[in-house]
Amino acid sequence: FNLIFRVKMSHTHSHTGLIWRVFGFLSLVTVVEVFLGITKPDFLYLTNVLGTSLLNWIFLILTLVKAYGIAWYFMHLKDEKTWLRRAIVWPVVFLIAYLSFFLLYEGGALSDILATWTRWN
Repeated sequence: FNLIFRVKMSHTHSHTGLIWRVFGFLSLVTVVEVFLGITKPDFLYLTNVLGTSLLNWIFLILTLVKAYGIAWYFMHLKDEKTWLRRAIVWPVVFLIAYLSFFLLYEGGALSDILATWTRWN
């Protein structure tokens, strides 16, 4: 994010341009997510990676990118000291990755186990 939206401004300048660029980037990511959710391409949906489809991993990564961008610019993490930013961001990133992995992995295992006992027809 920092490379895309790097702007040097003094305190007297408005941050309106930066806000619109961040809004545009977050909107673009959201449009990509909605497009992929509606079209659901077979090569992404039917490809399994680490227990779930590649499409699910793309959604997880894009959601984390949006969350990071919102925290970075709108919660003003970019203006904080490096150690404070890391203390806030890294535990959240690792927790989300940890929980996502176990939800997807255990959900797939539970689905495989229950498939033998469930009859849908």
